[in-house]
Amino acid sequence: MATVMPATGIRRASAKRCRTDPAMGDAIRWQPSPNFGPRRDGLTPELIVIHYTAMSSAEAALARLCDPAAEVSAHYLIAGDGRVWQMVEEMQRAWHAGAGRWGGQGDVNSRSVGIELDNDGTYPFSDPQMRALEGLLAGIMDRWRIGPAGLIGHSDMAPDRKFDPGPRFDWVRLARQGLAVWPGQDACGEGDFIADAARFGYDPEYGADAVLAAFRARFRPFATGPLCAADTAAMQDLAHRFGVDRIGNSA
Repeated sequence: MATVMPATGIRRASAKRCRTDPAMGDAIRWQPSPNFGPRRDGLTPELIVIHYTAMSSAEAALARLCDPAAEVSAHYLIAGDGRVWQMVEEMQRAWHAGAGRWGGQGDVNSRSVGIELDNDGTYPFSDPQMRALEGLLAGIMDRWRIGPAGLIGHSDMAPDRKFDPGPRFDWVRLARQGLAVWPGQDACGEGDFIADAARFGYDPEYGADAVLAAFRARFRPFATGPLCAADTAAMQDLAHRFGVDRIGNSA
């Protein structure tokens, strides 16, 4: 029989245990992964990174995330039916982000909580999965005082090599609940796209094409062709309202 565990931050010894997050109301299954370490330089989470698993099932992803030979992990995994597993304590450094930068800073693993979603990016994320994610995000953001600008996709911080969570992920749904950011409907202007992208958090060293692709996958998923005025206006609005100086550990 499952045992309800205390709040995040308390070590758990058994994979059979689970806990209840007040923000979710549903039990979170505890399945410990050996793939983690201490956060470096006293860093604490100021970002939450969303991934998709691109595997055959949530159980297959869970097995890999807990396999010491794989040397990869995340703090949480959410199945398509809304089941949630926690594999690494939030206070610890999970191995989910890899090489990349956001907001002018590297070692994203030490600065973030990683959430894997059972999906391969080719179909919409299910409502049960999104509802579970919403509850999970609310709790994490409250515990670490992370504002909506601190929620990013894997492709945002590594646009040269990652595509997740992809254009089918519903950022608008999260933004409507104050869990993510979205450019204003009336955004207009003629800013410098790359300069504004850097101010928002993207690393310009990845190049304009990679940054534009990552930006569009998240904010303009149906856009094609070269950089246009709508891209520039939306990025300018994001940089103005949600620049990296605003994303730290704040509400």
